[in-house]
Amino acid sequence: MSTLSSSSSSSSLFRHHQRVTVSPIPNRLLPNKVSLESPRNPYRNAVRMQDGVVAATAPPLANQSPLKKLKNGLLSVTSSEEYKNVAGFDINEKESTVSITVVGASGDLAKKKIFPALFALYYEDCLPKHFTVFGYARSKMTDAELRNMVSKTLTCRIDKRVNCSEKMEQFLKRCFYHSGQYDSRENFAELDKKLKEHEGGRVPNRLFYLSVPPNIFIHAVRCASSSASSPNGWTRVIVEKPFGRDSESSAALTRGLKQYLVEDQIFRIDHYLGKELVENLSVLRFSNLIFEPLWSRQYIRNVQLIFSEDFGTEGRGGYFDNYGIIRDIMQNHLLQILALFAMETPVSLDAEDIRNEKVKVLRSMKPLELGNVVIGQYKSHTKGGVTYPAYTDDKTVPKDSLTPTFAAAALFIDNARWDGVPFLMKAGKALHTKRAEIRVQFRHVPGNLYNRNFGTDLDRATNELVIRVQPDEAIYLKINNKVPGLGMRLDRSNLNLHYAARYSKEIPDAYERLLLDAIEGERRLFIRSDELDAAWELFTPLLKELEEKKIIPEYYPYGSRGPVGAHYLAARYNVRWGDLSAEHHQG
Repeated sequence: MSTLSSSSSSSSLFRHHQRVTVSPIPNRLLPNKVSLESPRNPYRNAVRMQDGVVAATAPPLANQSPLKKLKNGLLSVTSSEEYKNVAGFDINEKESTVSITVVGASGDLAKKKIFPALFALYYEDCLPKHFTVFGYARSKMTDAELRNMVSKTLTCRIDKRVNCSEKMEQFLKRCFYHSGQYDSRENFAELDKKLKEHEGGRVPNRLFYLSVPPNIFIHAVRCASSSASSPNGWTRVIVEKPFGRDSESSAALTRGLKQYLVEDQIFRIDHYLGKELVENLSVLRFSNLIFEPLWSRQYIRNVQLIFSEDFGTEGRGGYFDNYGIIRDIMQNHLLQILALFAMETPVSLDAEDIRNEKVKVLRSMKPLELGNVVIGQYKSHTKGGVTYPAYTDDKTVPKDSLTPTFAAAALFIDNARWDGVPFLMKAGKALHTKRAEIRVQFRHVPGNLYNRNFGTDLDRATNELVIRVQPDEAIYLKINNKVPGLGMRLDRSNLNLHYAARYSKEIPDAYERLLLDAIEGERRLFIRSDELDAAWELFTPLLKELEEKKIIPEYYPYGSRGPVGAHYLAARYNVRWGDLSAEHHQG
């Protein structure tokens, strides 16, 4: 069995021919395997390369082994020539290179997301000095044709347009193409030869992005393993969802990948985890004293995770019909956000500590029951003289399809913090608006002196924290406030952090963050195999029951607010969907 080489450290890499020291860097502040010269390293200015030697701003600690000095934030290693790869970063980056191979380079995802994200990272000077981008697909194409295809989707930051065309030209010169079959070791061996030519004798680090259907994953990984893995640097593989259709197929996929990779080399990407507001979720909670004490069943009445799109499958029906909205959105995007939201405080910001806490949340949850789920499918609707098609009008969808394009579910976490709090999920296509948000509805104020000012509708007096992931990113808190004047009239107002108004910098695309993390070996926003298993265990029994019993979805008009059943589901737990209130459109 051939295994892709990983970036394991070895004390044999340390030899005391030449002393190189680095100023102290607190280990807890520098994520594992982040390059010292990375733009993310807050201490990069403390390190200066001079003639291949790192200048020190503090003396080395005496009587410590080189490995211990590394752990304490002080490196004592050999010359840059001998030092190859310790703890995943290089002292002299001139000696290493990163080759990024996009497998499935002619597909939509590669053209619309991956290549533009790589260019954005290059434009922001976030990529290593030496890097090469290779497209690999079955289509016959020259380097020039690839560059022409890629150039059509590249854009510069709105707030940074200086030297844009010049930067594009430089980036495209580093893009190459190799045509080959995904299951051909010979074709991958040919790719390996081209990669070596561009690596030019430097330590080769290789990242493979599998932008292909899941039935091709194992073939591509097997061929890359035997024919194109890095001989003495790291090799990592990014895998796109879907990660199977249920527990069994997901486990089979994981077993197949682990024939050729170790867990640390597999980067399962969920692009929602790279979104700015999802990244900010932990910061909001753990760095603000006013939120963390309230983050429990004692003060929170319910939590809503809402995803809606205002368009249908638009020609993607063939793919979508095989998975449905529950697999496509709920089991991954929304469940991942829920786990981040509900987890206990991790020991540190280390990837494993965070992922350990997320797994605990998922394992504390009850598997979904049919009685706590509503499914729907959009039907044709005419509005303003325009007729919008039904889901089954899509030519790639069977006419008798029961695949849900909408689902709402109530989930519960059986632990001390969240016992009894309903977590309501809702996801759908062809709805009245495009939105992704987290809504936290707090409990009523006990003995509220101003109840009479709200009448019988106490829900109007409830505080609500809204984290709008997209579009128009924002965080706002709904509070009760006195309207100026001589009377006592109360009003609901928003304390609003609107990102576009507060920050002039354009928000990076999620793929930029995740690609940079993969290059730097940061796994915090990627999904571990046991996390994936726990997620599928929650949804697999429900999915099997829906398919075996051929449950008919509730039909809702294209462009509407979804099935009426979703309101009954929420009402069962004394909840109103926050995105359907009149105030929602003001915030």
